[in-house]
Amino acid sequence: MWVSDVTHAQDISLSVSKAPNPVPAALRSAASTPDSETLTAPGVHLTLGKSQVLALPETATRLSIGNPEVADVLMINPREVYLLGKKPGTTNLFVWSANGKTTLRNVEVQVDVESLNQRLRQLVPEAETVQVQALAEHVVLSGQIADAMKAQRLVQLSEAFNGGRKVVNLLRVMGGQQVMLEVKVAEVSKTLLEQLGVNMDVARTAGGTSIQLLSQLLSTGSSSLSFTRPDGRTNVTVTADMKRGLVKVLAEPTITAISGQEGSFLAGGKIFIPVPQSSSSGGTVITLEEKEFGVGLRFFPTVLEDGVINLRVTPEVSELSQVGTTITGLTGQTSLLPSITTRRASTTVQLRDGESFAIGGLIKSNVSQTVKSVPLLGDIPILGPLFRSTAFQTEKSELLFVVTPRLAKPMSTLQALPTDAYKPPSRIERVMEGRLEARDTPTTGESHD
Repeated sequence: MWVSDVTHAQDISLSVSKAPNPVPAALRSAASTPDSETLTAPGVHLTLGKSQVLALPETATRLSIGNPEVADVLMINPREVYLLGKKPGTTNLFVWSANGKTTLRNVEVQVDVESLNQRLRQLVPEAETVQVQALAEHVVLSGQIADAMKAQRLVQLSEAFNGGRKVVNLLRVMGGQQVMLEVKVAEVSKTLLEQLGVNMDVARTAGGTSIQLLSQLLSTGSSSLSFTRPDGRTNVTVTADMKRGLVKVLAEPTITAISGQEGSFLAGGKIFIPVPQSSSSGGTVITLEEKEFGVGLRFFPTVLEDGVINLRVTPEVSELSQVGTTITGLTGQTSLLPSITTRRASTTVQLRDGESFAIGGLIKSNVSQTVKSVPLLGDIPILGPLFRSTAFQTEKSELLFVVTPRLAKPMSTLQALPTDAYKPPSRIERVMEGRLEARDTPTTGESHD
């Protein structure tokens, strides 16, 4: 039986050689032969971990594989070669025939996309329209899918099948769903919350009584507010006026983002803080580092089946503190750097279109003491308090975020706009009659601007 190993290049008939680096001896001997002729044959495509038998058109005397780590080769007989894909990649195969010809074939080893495609369709039935392709050692997913969660699930399954290697995601989510987020950011006095009977530590249910109360309070700002519990037995009337300073709306943004992409909002400003750094010459240079402050929000929406919205929200409120940090410069001068007080939260919820939820627990507490006294007389022992007054004030507030996601749909092109029926008035109508809009039937002969 004509079988030989693929360990070393030997110049004997029916021997198989692996190409050592950089150039195999068999190639050097073939190149030095004047009668040798190199032909390019069709390439060979192998599946990772699977073997294939290649039929040769002519009787072979020896062969050589370029990269044994990519594919293994074994001559079964002078007309058949056994190939095994070992690693994703490309290499080449040289075959020397008995008539002196040299044949070159490109060998490509790819991931088993057929098995992956079958497995994906078993686990995710909606993957019928998804195409799975191999690119070197990576898997490429393309086509359309119903929602972003299914696309993420397909990517995770493909990564697990491909040994954790990166998957190129070219999937398109059908419909291009957009999510509009209505946010109300307010600072509410803890005294008011206690009067309302709202405990943000337990008010977590979307659409619940406490959330409806806060949404109505922040949207209307009226001094009279009433609501009924879901059981229909309790009717509570609340008195709360924004003019008293108990409720302060900091921001009321509306943000829109495509499902699967991040949206952000910031209402505030920027400050530049000097930061010392070492220079290339060994000295110290001062650079300015940019810091943002204000009311900000970042959210990442994903539209699931049946219109359910998976929402990851990260609200943040930062403000400049009155107490800074004192530093001493290189010249001995003392400077006061401002500091930023930040309150941040992060949560992930699932809601339907129009449902609201609140994020609380971000509490701010300020304690201040003011002393007023008559000069000199206020410092007299025993009698000084008669000419001195002390005011002690405690301010405690809680930061609330009331978030309402909605599925945003484009307006129909057939829907009329409020300005479609507008006709500018003529000069006579504007000057003589003071009209801001023309009559339905303009008078013949009138000139228009």
